Amino acid sequence: MMDRVKEFEKKRFGMFIHFGLFSQVDRGEWTFHEHPDVAANYDEQFKTFNPVNLDWKEIVGTAKKSGMKYITLTTRHHDGFSLYDTKGLNDYDVMHTPYGKDIIKEFVDECNAQGITPFLYHTMHDWQLPLFEENFDEYLKYLQKSVEILCTNYGKVGGFWFDGNWSNKTADWKEDELYGLIRKYQPDAIIINNSGLANRGKRGHKELDTLTFEQGNIFDSNERDYPRRLAMEACQTMNKHWGAASKDLDYKTPRALIEMLNKCRKLEANYLLNIGLTGLGEIPAMSKGLLECMEVWTDYAGEAFYEGNMSEVMPEAEKDYALDYEGKTYVYVHDVPLLGVKNVIEAYEDTNENNILNNVKRKIKTIKWKDNDEELLFTQTGERVSFRAIGFPYGSSLIVRIAVIEYEE
Repeated sequence: MMDRVKEFEKKRFGMFIHFGLFSQVDRGEWTFHEHPDVAANYDEQFKTFNPVNLDWKEIVGTAKKSGMKYITLTTRHHDGFSLYDTKGLNDYDVMHTPYGKDIIKEFVDECNAQGITPFLYHTMHDWQLPLFEENFDEYLKYLQKSVEILCTNYGKVGGFWFDGNWSNKTADWKEDELYGLIRKYQPDAIIINNSGLANRGKRGHKELDTLTFEQGNIFDSNERDYPRRLAMEACQTMNKHWGAASKDLDYKTPRALIEMLNKCRKLEANYLLNIGLTGLGEIPAMSKGLLECMEVWTDYAGEAFYEGNMSEVMPEAEKDYALDYEGKTYVYVHDVPLLGVKNVIEAYEDTNENNILNNVKRKIKTIKWKDNDEELLFTQTGERVSFRAIGFPYGSSLIVRIAVIEYEE
């Protein structure tokens, strides 16, 4: 059997998609829980759910262009509504809405067509099903049957992403049975269960394959390597909400997203960046614009970013790191200034700084910027190298700049 964790780690960058009845309300994914006026009329969202502009070819294509290798989609969120055909398990699914088509099938088929790995999010919690409060053991049977449908009706999927154990902290969630079901039908699937905001980086059940870091804030918790290697994944919203919320204007900058992607790469972790589709099934304009920025950077970074191995070369700058790929070393340099005349921008041509690299055990031939092939001055003394990190030329600023080291034969 393949090393599923190692294969997952190579994906590096993924898209999280929150989509459901809550998308029509446009006030976030927890709107049922947080807004009594919404909860009182939630049946209307079910009766009118018809995302006529949902175009998986475009959405998956956007993720692929942005450098994302996998997509995790909400199949059922905490409001209990399923985007898949529950095969008679209940009537609270997409098949009983005006849309009337299995969205998860559409999603998985398009991911497979474009070479993107589909992951399936499923809530452990249910705000609306009385069984959750009245007979928890029966609820768990319902949950397992729901997951079995996902395991057996959509072909091979990359993994399952669970969330909601925090809703009943003292309960026996029968994780042995749930994860055993997945291993039976999808033996190579990555199994993730979100540890939540309070337990970032903590190990969970022995069958789980990752440490999770909700809303970023990723760090090395020293729990990933024993008794077996686990992946690390940081999931993060673009603004403050996971679901569509058009009045949430507090979006992160391209710098914040690109630096987070690089922080994850330095820690050998994956970065799962979220978008919330609108009620009609569209990517919001601001999200689309930020994804276009990610496309520019990941296209610039190229295969070395995904396939490179962590280098023994150690930059002294706290945020910087290095990867080895095809005989070269790629140094990811942060906080490079923009060059230009003093009366146009704050930084200018004589702000060049020396960057220090340690543990360089081979003799360097050249150091060049990847974006324009500009050769950089350097000195090498033993295993210590100092190079001149010339600023971005006027007209470009890629946020994290890549220096390529070639060595003497």
